[in-house]
Amino acid sequence: MPPAGRKWRVAVLGATGAVGQAFVRLLADHPWFDLAVLAASERSAGRSYGEAARWLGGDAIPAAVAGMTVMACDPKQVDADVVFSALDASAAQDAEPAFARAGRFVLSNAKNYRMDADVPLVVAEVNPSHLELLDAQRRARGWSGAIVTNGNCATIVAVLALAPIHARFGVRTIFAATMQAVSGAGYPGVPSLDILGNVVPFIRDEEPKIETEIRKMLGGMRDGAVDPAPIQVSAHANRVPVEHGHTICMSIGLRDHVPPEEVAAAIAGWRGAPEARGLPSSPAIPVLLASQEDRPQPRRDVDAGQGMSVVVGRVRRDPVLDVKLVAMGHNVIRGAAGASVLNAELLAARGLLPAV
Repeated sequence: MPPAGRKWRVAVLGATGAVGQAFVRLLADHPWFDLAVLAASERSAGRSYGEAARWLGGDAIPAAVAGMTVMACDPKQVDADVVFSALDASAAQDAEPAFARAGRFVLSNAKNYRMDADVPLVVAEVNPSHLELLDAQRRARGWSGAIVTNGNCATIVAVLALAPIHARFGVRTIFAATMQAVSGAGYPGVPSLDILGNVVPFIRDEEPKIETEIRKMLGGMRDGAVDPAPIQVSAHANRVPVEHGHTICMSIGLRDHVPPEEVAAAIAGWRGAPEARGLPSSPAIPVLLASQEDRPQPRRDVDAGQGMSVVVGRVRRDPVLDVKLVAMGHNVIRGAAGASVLNAELLAARGLLPAV
């Protein structure tokens, strides 16, 4: 945490979009971070944030930021120690390394650098040891800043559900089918006549992300590099007419063939990596086990842990593999902005951010 009375200056890139707005909500009154700069595309730069952002949701724009002038996504104009990136992939490709070269810590939601060998892909409670990659990243790229990524929104939900199982029993095979909320497509997202009363069984690039990112995040560190977990993953991705909350049905094959009751007990007792506990955005229980036979449900469970907890239910025997279950989490908070904020808090707690 910062010294008493001090905070790290932070910026949000892509601040006017749906995930950018989630960052604004989470950072407006953050105890460690001062939301100092909002940045977006050239068409928004120079306008007040209240004018530039089409604010989503029923709450009001935080008064402290509504009058802030939106800046361009240029390191020369953005005076901040930490940069949270809600940029789409096309903009993130050049902008994020530019900020890292300028000495900034970039916490990225974009897909561009997640699978690079020297870039940490982190869920704070699951694999904080992957932050060890930062030294290698700086040496290889010759910059004083850093890029730390969080995963695809559906992958984060899956990994939090899988982590306690993999730690105890060794996950070997996963068959996953997602039912992903429309907010995951951003705004304006999926046209209403395509999604209302419908299921769209295709989300571009989503299935490969799930299949590769799970292996990296559940992998261990060996000789200064990530050793991906030896897990076979098959994913189906579907868009469904739900506002927030990605639901994932998974059948799981285990190294240790144990009954579902032992798997459920492992989930219920898991609290994640010790260094991720007690941070400002950490939920008390990162993975909640639902006892009701028809849960989790997005409408009833999406705000668990202020949107930072994943809810798991229907843990039962699988006739083909070992066990099957349903996991659900808030895709915009736990699966996007909240994950990045928690990763920044983890960096701060480990003394990796610049002094303030």
